Amino acid sequence: MQNSSSILTVNSSATGLRLRWAVMLSFGSLLILACLTATSLGQDGAAVAADGTPKEVTQQTLLGWLYSALGWEYLGIFTALSFILVALVIMNVISARRESVCPPSLIEGFEAHLDNKEYQGAYELSKTDESFLGNVLAAGLARLSSSYEHAVAAMQEVGAEENMKLDHRLSYLALIGTLSPMIGLFGTVHGMINSFYEIANGGGAPEPSVLANGISTALLTTLLGLAVAIPAIAAYNLLRNRVQKLALEVGIQSENLMSRFEKVGNKKTAT
Repeated sequence: MQNSSSILTVNSSATGLRLRWAVMLSFGSLLILACLTATSLGQDGAAVAADGTPKEVTQQTLLGWLYSALGWEYLGIFTALSFILVALVIMNVISARRESVCPPSLIEGFEAHLDNKEYQGAYELSKTDESFLGNVLAAGLARLSSSYEHAVAAMQEVGAEENMKLDHRLSYLALIGTLSPMIGLFGTVHGMINSFYEIANGGGAPEPSVLANGISTALLTTLLGLAVAIPAIAAYNLLRNRVQKLALEVGIQSENLMSRFEKVGNKKTAT
């Protein structure tokens, strides 16, 4: 019973850790935005107009220039994608830890119960553990009363389901890595259309600042799309390889632990 309560305590601690990471991410993002707002692109200075008279040039802050070039639509989309990406990476890193997938403490405790022939205790230990390996072992022990073959089939079924859950969470990273360049390309076409529209309807030489808005939209959306997509694709592939490695380790460990019951037959070990 002490082992069961300790497992529940670890699981609740992991949940609290996820919440703390989310809160820290939110405050960190707000702090970054505040720093961007306070950053200036340059100093105020004087410029010369077309008629030779000087005119005052007011420089925008970095965030103000981004807002004018991107608009609230693109800026909101890429900001949301960035926050979601960071949150997904943190969640998947926590889920892909060995302690969350194949905890060594569970393996040691399970083996100790089997060595002492405490089969009910082994079942309760795996049942109260919410890790990948714990769910697989619990499913196998629950079906062991039928036959060893039924237990192996149940373990394989639960293992495939748990693996699908991890892959499903990772697939959102791949989705962001695919959508971000597409949104950036859409903004590129949008900005270039705006620039050529000003040229076609300018009645001569259009204002360079007007053309610069469309070109800024085209380049910035491409840049932000790639800036979000590159780390998303990199994180997806790195975490996917780690999840596959841990899933293979779960399969090996569960088979090694359950192999002790291969000759048990119909002996009832769990109720």
